[in-house]
Amino acid sequence: MAASRPPSRPRIPGSGLAKGLAVTLRTMTKKTVTEQYPDAQPELPPRSRGVIGLFEENCTVCMLCARECPDWCIYIDSHKETVPAATPGGRDRSRNVLDRFAIDFALCMYCGICIEVCPFDALFWSPEFEYAETDIRDLTHERDKLREWMWTVPAPPALDPGAEEPKEVAAARKAADKLAAQQQTDQPGQEDRT
Repeated sequence: MAASRPPSRPRIPGSGLAKGLAVTLRTMTKKTVTEQYPDAQPELPPRSRGVIGLFEENCTVCMLCARECPDWCIYIDSHKETVPAATPGGRDRSRNVLDRFAIDFALCMYCGICIEVCPFDALFWSPEFEYAETDIRDLTHERDKLREWMWTVPAPPALDPGAEEPKEVAAARKAADKLAAQQQTDQPGQEDRT
């Protein structure tokens, strides 16, 4: 035996058209929310990805960002510089000096791998998005332009007040409390000796 189907209502001719017109009329009466972009800047989400800013002082020319980039759009040039020994009889050190840091945004796919792998926090997402050029060759931005974008990077969000304390801070607080308790127990013993 086949399952019986519930009785269907008779279709009224033109009911679909009436429903469509009702939706159109409801939409026409609502206020439009068109943003006047060139005149008014849009409200961007806090973690929006625009361009990559470079904090040059933190860059040690480790080349991790360029090696991990799937598009190979980061160009880095550097040279070694000898730093004299800080103490007499010490050994001279060498350090890398950044000569060129450029990102070709015509190739970049904004994956953020370069920012994630940077161990020294030299790369950050900037919400800047107005960097269009008329010539594709002008989309390779050098370190001076990347440095300008660094100052548009928003501050990190505040910690959630309801979140639990980081393990490092909790361990440091526990050690400090233990040390303070130990010092309090040692002080009365010192007063008895005098």
